[in-house]
Amino acid sequence: LIRINMELLPHAHAIFSPWLMIVGTIQIIYAASTSPGQRNLKKRIAYSSVSHMGFILIGIASITDTGLNGAILQIISHGFIGAALFFLAGTSYDRIRLVYLDEMGGVAIPMPKIFTMFSSFSMASLALPGMSGFVAEVIVFLGIINSQKYLLMPKIAITFVMAIGMILTPIYLLSMSRQMFYGYKLFNTPNSY
Repeated sequence: LIRINMELLPHAHAIFSPWLMIVGTIQIIYAASTSPGQRNLKKRIAYSSVSHMGFILIGIASITDTGLNGAILQIISHGFIGAALFFLAGTSYDRIRLVYLDEMGGVAIPMPKIFTMFSSFSMASLALPGMSGFVAEVIVFLGIINSQKYLLMPKIAITFVMAIGMILTPIYLLSMSRQMFYGYKLFNTPNSY
């Protein structure tokens, strides 16, 4: 979208950017609202990634330098954060041979390093202030607010949807960490620690 759509076809990008904005807002709300229902750890992380890609679409569709910078920073930061979360999910699967959150529980004690890293990257993914995800999402917010293309009411609606997405993100990420690391172990699995 950035390389081809914005640079080679700027007039088409200006015409279709409101549709990109609509797709981005739908993507944020849909993925953030369906992610808590996922029992599989990797699926929940994947839905989190889909929700964060909505912020990238909104930043690209804002047609401002600030929004584009926020979208690029979100691409870079979520690339590292998402890869780390998937890596840690795979590592925890190799250790305990469980992938469903209902079956996991109490993993923080036998795997403290994975717990620490997973918690740190989860906090970065939910845009905790001071982390790169927070900076990227704030820059996207500023990009849509400073955009001259959109009227005031669509800006308010899009900012409201983005805020709802940012509120739903801790719900599914912190519940995932709670179920995985602090929950009760329901099934007896062979001790592979």
